[in-house]
Amino acid sequence: MTTTAAGVPATKQKRSIPGFAQAQRVGRSLMLPIAVLPAAGLLLRFGQPDMLGEQGVSSWPGMAWMLPVANVFAAAGNAVFGNLPIIFALGVAIGFARKSDGSTALAGLVGYLTFSAVLDALAPYFGAGAEGEETINYGVLGGITIGIIAALLWQRFYRTKLPPYLAFFGGRRLVPIITAFVAVVVAVLFALIYPAFNAVIGGFGRWVTDEGNVVIGGFVFGTLNRLLIPFGLHHLLNNLPWFQFGEYTNPDTGQVAQGDIFRFFAGDPTAGTFMTGFFPIMMFALPAAALAIWRHAKPERRKVTGGIMISVALTSFLTGITEPLEYAFAYVAFPLYVVHAVLTGTSLALVNAIGIKDGFTFSAGAIDYLLNFGIATMPLWIIPIGLGYAVIYYLIFSFAIKRWNLRTPGREEEGDTASGAPSVFDEAQEAAAVSTGARAAEEREGRRQNPAAAVAEDTGKAAPELDRDDPDRVPTTEPSAYDDPARAVGKAYEERRREREEREGGTPPVA
Repeated sequence: MTTTAAGVPATKQKRSIPGFAQAQRVGRSLMLPIAVLPAAGLLLRFGQPDMLGEQGVSSWPGMAWMLPVANVFAAAGNAVFGNLPIIFALGVAIGFARKSDGSTALAGLVGYLTFSAVLDALAPYFGAGAEGEETINYGVLGGITIGIIAALLWQRFYRTKLPPYLAFFGGRRLVPIITAFVAVVVAVLFALIYPAFNAVIGGFGRWVTDEGNVVIGGFVFGTLNRLLIPFGLHHLLNNLPWFQFGEYTNPDTGQVAQGDIFRFFAGDPTAGTFMTGFFPIMMFALPAAALAIWRHAKPERRKVTGGIMISVALTSFLTGITEPLEYAFAYVAFPLYVVHAVLTGTSLALVNAIGIKDGFTFSAGAIDYLLNFGIATMPLWIIPIGLGYAVIYYLIFSFAIKRWNLRTPGREEEGDTASGAPSVFDEAQEAAAVSTGARAAEEREGRRQNPAAAVAEDTGKAAPELDRDDPDRVPTTEPSAYDDPARAVGKAYEERRREREEREGGTPPVA
């Protein structure tokens, strides 16, 4: 055994995959711009002819005044979808940078405007487009790239001091200036490689969206999409098919739409290849998995587990947000999660083989299903397919949980923390204690009995964070666990973990 000089066994260093943490940061930063899509999708959908337009509400007797309202909604929705690259540049800049503020967003905005203008200037020399139109269009990929660059430059230069005669341009004000110059260089490099980029991405996009390849393309995408969720990298994969692959020109407006999502709402009858198959899984299959987890929980924990599973199943069905449910078994039963990923791939392959086309603005839940029912192709088929997958999921999950005694929520052993992950059951108890005021009452009583310690705790954790080198920085205070319910849950869980370790005679693991 390897030991240190003092004779103490050396702790094993955790190995990390190079670039993995950065890739996770990029994936998380994409959530900010993606969050605006549901609102834009609702506006765009209500403005369509079959909703409030000339074929919908506006055609009813006495409702012609709704036509301009529909046009306003459609214009508002198109304003977001038509400017996705700049929205991604701003959102990624804010989300990727640590301790970002308004100057980070300004740097992303200035950087992307510069980047776009330089590409337009170089388009006649390096561009490629349909019908002789020379363009350089990187779509949201360009916005993401500039957003990351702006965030990195902000972290590097936001404290930079300049000589007294240039002091006004120092600190945060310097970052947008540097970003503009860097964006020029990046734009030139991107223009040089654009012919090759356009050929590769365009060719692959045409292949994967071709009618003869949508089955295998849907299967591969659906499987990889689910497999990457536990690692937080699925948003990197989603970017290409949802926002980049395929191109459709609206015959009425002449507007060019890229990516599965925007092409679907622009009226492309071939769009939906990378979206439709998620509806049966998120609306039916995963809620059935939640039912299986609930049914096979221990009797004494079935009530709490049922409350959790009903909540996450309803969330999955209505909104298509599946992470809370998938995380419940992704880490304790990863082979079962792999089966779930493969079944998701088969769902995308099946609906593409049948020719069903549907889409969403946020995720494949019942809300998007109902809103887009009128513009989908054969949407009713999603219901029987989803019910079939629900039966398959329930049987597979029930068999796996019983056969291998999986530690799904409600089946954990008392004090079982060997995996290092918190028990869903324990977290639910602590969350209930906080939400009902029990934990807050306990802390209030402790503060009354020992006010000096309470003051010391708050002041010790709430020291003003003031950077002397940055006169623009505003001092902030960190709230105590007493004031912040989210921190109270974490603090309560740590207390319970230490109590269990003391009862078992163990010591906290070495990080």
